[in-house]
Amino acid sequence: MLKSDRVFGAVVILGALVYIASASQITQPFFSDPLGSRTFPIIIGCVAALCGAVMVFSPDEEPDWPEARALLSLAVATALLVGYAYALRPLGFLLSTAVVASVISYQITPKPRAALLSGIGVSIGLYLLFRYVLGLSLFGLPRWLAG
Repeated sequence: MLKSDRVFGAVVILGALVYIASASQITQPFFSDPLGSRTFPIIIGCVAALCGAVMVFSPDEEPDWPEARALLSLAVATALLVGYAYALRPLGFLLSTAVVASVISYQITPKPRAALLSGIGVSIGLYLLFRYVLGLSLFGLPRWLAG
């Protein structure tokens, strides 16, 4: 398995470099956020490249593959995050983030009330952080509801 981890790590590094290169091509609008529109994707690409480098230089001796149930949970979480990207504009940040964070929290610990409360808390906390600390312009509520 050492060889497969190194190959996968190299593929992750290559994908991260392509991602960083495409993120650096994002044009800056005239009125942009303080961080700019390419900073966050470049940070994500750097973290992915770092993770790939760890796999290349420190591969796992014998990885433990997840069970089918865990793979199903990962597939559901991936589908949720793709849907989240499409739901942000029509539903606003607070509602779409609360729903996705609640479902993912439920997958981690299947307690409905705790998952709902943590989803709402994550949504509000991230909104306050992004909007008021980082100064990003987000629509908290759907535009039709906010007016």
